[in-house]
Amino acid sequence: MKHIEIANLNVGNDRPLLVIAGPCQLESADHAQMIAGTMKEACDAAGAQFVFKASYDKANRTSASGIRGLGIDEGLKVLQGVKTAIGVPVLTDVHTEAQCAPSAEVCDILQIPAFLCRQTDLLLAAGKSGAVVNVKKGQFLAPWDMDNVVSKVESTGNEKIMLTERGTSFGYNTLVTDMRGLPRMAKTGYPVIMDATHSVQQPGGQGGSSGGQREFAPVMARAAVSLGIAGVFIETHQDPDNAPSDGPNMIHLHHMPALIDTLMAFDKLAKSNPIHI
Repeated sequence: MKHIEIANLNVGNDRPLLVIAGPCQLESADHAQMIAGTMKEACDAAGAQFVFKASYDKANRTSASGIRGLGIDEGLKVLQGVKTAIGVPVLTDVHTEAQCAPSAEVCDILQIPAFLCRQTDLLLAAGKSGAVVNVKKGQFLAPWDMDNVVSKVESTGNEKIMLTERGTSFGYNTLVTDMRGLPRMAKTGYPVIMDATHSVQQPGGQGGSSGGQREFAPVMARAAVSLGIAGVFIETHQDPDNAPSDGPNMIHLHHMPALIDTLMAFDKLAKSNPIHI
């Protein structure tokens, strides 16, 4: 069982739950710090570990007219502001090899989007950056296919790796999650994360944008955490219906403290009597 150091956090499948949470994309410095501050307070109160997440560029929007975000230069300034003002580690997506090194100068975790999880050059650049690398399992991959992804990142000498489940394509505009994939990916030894909000996404479900069923995101989070995993990934916003991206599957910010309390109860129970497969 591997433990990953992320700033002052210690993350692993047998460690207290890590909550990775924030808006889908960065909107402004004030907005990012408001959500990060609210989430840190909730996680501290519940005893959860916390990493703030937000993307400076949403490069895989459904439509070419979709709002992509602040861009790398302004986005990294905003993320540095969150680290300084709120005192929490930060995560952002990277989409090209060139984004990895500059992003790692600010971000504690570089996240590889699901669509790009087999892009060898991107995985190698992320690994070489020295940051923690969180790879989302592609909607088209089996859980055991992530063994090869792990090997690519490990080949750089970087063993600070996390693996995230976010659902599997099932027909058109639909995802399903096979919970057997979580303990199977945990066989790598690396921390496993459940993306509770993207797993209820309906890709392209609204024609020019993705839909979602946010009412089921807490269901996915509770089910996954009850198995005993390292963490849960949840996108949240104070007004999801008017968020610039992924609003239909994001959880309302004011619902997050109660959800985190519940997840910590499941986490404590699961890790007091772990599953062995």
